[in-house]
Amino acid sequence: MARSSLLRPGDSTSKLTELLISGWAKVPLVKSAREKKKDGVIVASSVKPAWTKKLRRIVKDKLAEKLLLIGADIPLPMELALKEPGKVGTDRIAAAAAAYAVVEDALVVADFGTAVTIDLVDKEGRFLGGAILPGFEISAEALRLNTSQLPKVGMKRPRKPFGKTTREAIQCGLYYSAIGALEEIVRRYAEEIGKWPQIVLTGGAAELIKDDCTFVDDFVPDLVVKGVVLAYIKYLEERAV
Repeated sequence: MARSSLLRPGDSTSKLTELLISGWAKVPLVKSAREKKKDGVIVASSVKPAWTKKLRRIVKDKLAEKLLLIGADIPLPMELALKEPGKVGTDRIAAAAAAYAVVEDALVVADFGTAVTIDLVDKEGRFLGGAILPGFEISAEALRLNTSQLPKVGMKRPRKPFGKTTREAIQCGLYYSAIGALEEIVRRYAEEIGKWPQIVLTGGAAELIKDDCTFVDDFVPDLVVKGVVLAYIKYLEERAV
């Protein structure tokens, strides 16, 4: 199974092709098949149409397979209680479904990537919605572009809560504002649903802040991938009925 957002913006089509070919090569053949056929499928959760188009073309031209897309070919793995359900990112739904399958209670999934999404699921397993914030790279770039003297900085865990240099001060601001935003948003979610939900942290930048998020229950770096697998399994089960 594949997730198109494995690549950062700007990565080449050739790199994506290489990853898909190498990954698909590891899938074994169906033992009982007369013709050589892989014992697997390619399922993706993608929130970037341009990369989805590239992914479909690579899967068809290089692997002679069909891409199954969450939300289009594969139904979403959980109920959505939203005003515009068709506009929510399927990666958010996949991650929430994977977390709920384990927790089976009200929970929050906080995904720290290019953007930060902090999503709420109720105790019945319905996706209620969430909050979207700029990620570290976007915030750092915004400071650089919209001020005359502030540099763009790379993120790392601050040694102290206050910076001795401008770069350190920016890092502190971005770092602690992210943690503070997460805790405050979850607190308000808890007030809304009447209980403190379990919190699951995921995403590429979550590794950076997880040790200072003492209020978080678990860190699962590959939560979206787990959700993609879950969605496909549910799809198979529903077809078998």
